[in-house]
Amino acid sequence: MSRITIAITDSPFPSLDPAKKALARLDPEYRMAESPSANDILAVARDADAILVTYAKLPGDLLRRLAKCKAIGRFGLGVDNIDLAAAKACGIAVNYVPDYCLREVSDHAMALLLALARKVTLADKLVQSGRWEVPPLVPLRRLEGQVLGLVGFGNIPRALAPKAEAFGLKVLAHDPYVTKDMLDAAGVEGVSFDELLARSDFVSVHAPLLPATRGLMNTAAFAKMKKGAYLINTARGPLVDEPALVAALDSGRLGGAALDVVTSEPLAKDSPLIGRDNVILTPHTAFYSVEALEELQIKCASDVARVLSGEKAVYPVSA
Repeated sequence: MSRITIAITDSPFPSLDPAKKALARLDPEYRMAESPSANDILAVARDADAILVTYAKLPGDLLRRLAKCKAIGRFGLGVDNIDLAAAKACGIAVNYVPDYCLREVSDHAMALLLALARKVTLADKLVQSGRWEVPPLVPLRRLEGQVLGLVGFGNIPRALAPKAEAFGLKVLAHDPYVTKDMLDAAGVEGVSFDELLARSDFVSVHAPLLPATRGLMNTAAFAKMKKGAYLINTARGPLVDEPALVAALDSGRLGGAALDVVTSEPLAKDSPLIGRDNVILTPHTAFYSVEALEELQIKCASDVARVLSGEKAVYPVSA
């Protein structure tokens, strides 16, 4: 019997030891692609039994050229880099890890909110440049009594809500796939998208990236927001129409924005988002902690091991 082969398309991790430990019972052979290009992926995956993928694209025309693949494990929350319909048609099971960095991303979103509200980065910039001044920072408003609107109410915003409430924020949420009972149980008020925009002092985006949500935060959405409100995005960059965001910042419609994700990463050095006192940018680090990455690898690889062993995955993706 031939040895099980697992192809790895790309890896941002310092080590894949946690994943390999989870797969050890299969004693597989590993093949690492030289780059995430389609040709280099095919060179290692064409006759592989499974694929481990992080950011590389796995379109349908590539998946249809795989001879033996039974499982694809995605190191992450989203699966927009995989053609799920094609995978299903090819009989390839796809799994992901929807719950690995809930603490980290919700903490990061809360940290961005606090930094915006207290103008922490601007204050630091002033002091670092030798200016011990308060006037450039005013006005500063008390957090208690302000409103946080959550666009989407999946696992991460559900973890964020109690953190925001601990600071005295009123929390609203809009999610057409979440029942009123679930919102009530979380102590969160469910509202329409338009009402959320109109009432929120802070809008934090947590929607999945789908054709219907691409550019969700656009000119029309910004026009419905409170003047001076803040936008936070720790989900997917393309959920925000960046030219519209820049225009809303320029006009004063928005008071500021904090983005951990942008449409095209890394952010271009000449991006009009750079250099603004009211914009905070972090390099897609919301997900990160040593513990989260270990959890991610173990959960993803364990599901691949389950599928290759004829067992059910814990975190399957349905096309």
